[in-house]
Formats: sequence, C-alpha cells, structure tokens
Amino acid sequence: MMNAAVSFIGGTNGNKKGLSATLAANPGDLKLRASLSDTNFSDGSTLNFDDLLLSVEKPGSFIIDFDITKKDVQFQFMNTFKVEGKQINWSYSHMRNDHRTVLDGTFVFDTANKLSARHELGSFNCKLKYSYVHRGLTTFEPCYDLEKKSWDLAVSRRILGGDLIKANYETLSQVLGVEWSCSSLVNEDGRVKVLASFNLAEGFHTPKLSVQSMWNFQA
Repeated sequence: MMNAAVSFIGGTNGNKKGLSATLAANPGDLKLRASLSDTNFSDGSTLNFDDLLLSVEKPGSFIIDFDITKKDVQFQFMNTFKVEGKQINWSYSHMRNDHRTVLDGTFVFDTANKLSARHELGSFNCKLKYSYVHRGLTTFEPCYDLEKKSWDLAVSRRILGGDLIKANYETLSQVLGVEWSCSSLVNEDGRVKVLASFNLAEGFHTPKLSVQSMWNFQA
C-alpha cells in the first residue's frame, strides 16, 4: 500500500517569490520522495523548476539523495545504540561532488538534555551543541564552532497549542534571526512561517522579512 503526500511552499522576500513542491510515497519500509525546489519567478506568471531531487529513505537506516540537476548523489547512514543505558545517535554523510564527509553524533542524557557534535572529516570544521528543554516547552541551544571560535545561541518556545517562536543569534556575524511558525491560524493541513533577520552590526534598521506558506495534501 502506498500513501502519497504533496506539499507546496511559497515564499516572498522583497521582490523574490519561490515555489517548491514535494511528492512522497511509502511503499513498505521505504520512503520515496521527489522534490522541485529553488524556483524563482518575478511576476508569478512563469514557473521555472530548476532543481529536481529524488530521495530513497529507510527510516533509522539510510537516506540516498539524487540531485538530478547537479548530477550529484549524497549518502547518509544512521544508527542508534546505547552505552550505560544512555542513547547515542550517529550518522555518516558523504557528498560526492563536494568530496565532503560529515559525522554527526548525539548523546542523549535524558528527555531534556542532549549533547551533539558535528565534524567534517579532513578539516577543522567541528561544532558542539548542547540542548536543554525546560518543562517541555522552552528549548535552549548554545552552540560553539571550534573552527571559527564563535558562539551561537538559539531559544525556542511552543505556544498556542503548536505554534513555535524561535530566536537565533550568531555572535560572529552579529545577525539575530526571529521565526514564528504558525498553524493555529490555518487549518490542520497548513502552516505559515514568518522570518525576520536583523544585522545588529549595522545598527537597528528595518529587518529582512520573508513569509512562507506550506500546505499538505494527502492522497
């Protein structure tokens, strides 16, 4: 039996408009997905789908992405095991065209505390992130970049039965991002996301704004 879902995302940022579409099916233990993305059109009259991605996934085991446009393939393998009763999640990703291999690992202390590490093999690119969930609603995520020797901080909170407000500050670039992901004002098949970006290095100016609307259709 196969279940299909179609998702549309439309966004605006200044004069730019974008549209992406995803078609997913679940035959047996696999998930198949085809995505059209990075599509820009100025007046909405012409659609030029310029990025096609095909994916095969077995949840908890592997994901293979085929980028048809760039003629590239990305492999990701993941697994979970326990040490002294604590869960460890890890994944191995390889990007063929970029010749990059990335290792990700997460040590789960409990339901509220996690420590994650991400390292790109053959480079100094390594990030450490700690995640703390307070009373199941507010999440604090400080992150340290060993290569750039800089801190980032993200704070998010769930409100109104599912809506999410998130703020992220990058100390190196001095950019503050604020995001509101809302489902309470639309039906259960849709979601609206509003994003604002402030460059504090330039002082307090009008932020860069973007709006995305997402709609899912089950077949």
